[in-house]
Amino acid sequence: MTTDAVGGVWQYALELAGALDAQVVLAVLGPAPDADQRAAVDAAGVTLLDIGLPLDWLSPGPAPVLAAADAVARLARETGADLVHLNAPALAVARFDQPVVAVNHGCLGTWWDAARGGAVDPALAWLPDLVGQGLRAADRVVAPTRAYAEATARRYGLPVTPLAVHNGRTALPLPDAQPFHGALTIGRLWDEAKDSATLDATAARLDAPFVAIGATRAPHGATVTPAHLQATGPLPAEIIGHWLARRPVFASAARFEPFGLAVLEAAQAGCPLVLSDIPTFRELWDGAATFIAPGDAQGFADAIGALLVDPSRHAAQGKAARSLAARYTPAATAAAMTEIYRDALCRRTQAA
Repeated sequence: MTTDAVGGVWQYALELAGALDAQVVLAVLGPAPDADQRAAVDAAGVTLLDIGLPLDWLSPGPAPVLAAADAVARLARETGADLVHLNAPALAVARFDQPVVAVNHGCLGTWWDAARGGAVDPALAWLPDLVGQGLRAADRVVAPTRAYAEATARRYGLPVTPLAVHNGRTALPLPDAQPFHGALTIGRLWDEAKDSATLDATAARLDAPFVAIGATRAPHGATVTPAHLQATGPLPAEIIGHWLARRPVFASAARFEPFGLAVLEAAQAGCPLVLSDIPTFRELWDGAATFIAPGDAQGFADAIGALLVDPSRHAAQGKAARSLAARYTPAATAAAMTEIYRDALCRRTQAA
């Protein structure tokens, strides 16, 4: 299984690998895992290979990605893998001797459709082209929601819509903590598709603090400087757990979200949810969240304010979110992925 140590794919891969009833080799591309990440791998009983190959979305062109794909294919042969699970679909362009299951957690093509529209910048167009080739080459394609599976199929003209397998997450430990009478968001604040600008405008309209946890500077250099959000920068998991234990109103104004692990973590903690009304969030949280039209800062402020002044509603909506979150577990993800692995292996055997 491939992963990177930079974002949410790391947590997905580690928890899935630990939940599978199989021996898993986790090959890490991009920046090396830190000491805490390595300790988590050891605790999960997973074999880690830090192969140091470039990530597609941090590469200057297709050549390094093609070389990385060939290297991963060689690694699969050398380790005697029965099946290859790629969390970067572009890598599927290489020739693999084993069945390949490619999971599209998010990609430039679908991001561009949601965030900017129109043709992708010519200097970057090679990447969605390569992702499309990989998706078509894989034996099975998976997405973390039905909504994102449909978006992927549309973007790349796939003949078959990817299978939808919801992500799972082990709930963060929650210490005893005093309630926080305010709002919270967690994510890549620099990512324009997360629309921190709307949340910044929301914070200006709230008579309560609005804390934003996450990076304000992108790996490729883009930055954002919120004027009204109380931006903390990235924080370790134990500190995030402390914030969630205080059960603030959790908000996400994302215009593009393949799944949204931060929303799941907040729901697991019993935080009431105020989310942008996009297909992904409707699929996952309908009946347990307040939905606001994307970009409507006043709507977000009104919804958050209404929860903050009504403790009974705050508690009820938090309880509903926690109840719904109980279905999104690593065990459930592993069970669904195991069936996909078995089907891919069976069909490859029959074809041989």
